[in-house]
Amino acid sequence: MLAPLAPAFLLCHNLRMCEDKKACRFDVNSAYVDLAAEVFRLLSDPTRIRIILALRDAGEMSVNHLADVIDKSPTATSQHLAKLRWGRIVDVRQDGTRMFYRLVDEHARELVAQAVFQAAHALDIEPAHHRTHKHCPRETGSAEGRDRETEQ
Repeated sequence: MLAPLAPAFLLCHNLRMCEDKKACRFDVNSAYVDLAAEVFRLLSDPTRIRIILALRDAGEMSVNHLADVIDKSPTATSQHLAKLRWGRIVDVRQDGTRMFYRLVDEHARELVAQAVFQAAHALDIEPAHHRTHKHCPRETGSAEGRDRETEQ
């Protein structure tokens, strides 16, 4: 793995801002390309994706509560959280002996959401997220994507 993410000001020479569109463009030689690959590697574990989804829904959770939600041991959950902390995807707050985790910003949430939407294309000809633009699909049953409902 690479060293922790470098400060943005060291890499900004490869960044192009489009003020009229409020978008960022990176060229193929951007130093961010290698860092982005590290982010994808970090997010390539199903347990870490579940952690991000749980934190997205709850905001902040203790390790034990998070372990219950994702159905993993607190030890395994802690190890995954340590990797997500290294990648600056989650942040921690200590309250006495308990540790509470939260997402640092919306980027990991959006990456995971887009990955799940992309995965839905492998299962459905017309995924739920294409049928409605107002709500996010929430699975209620089969892995084949047959039993889906939309949050109201």
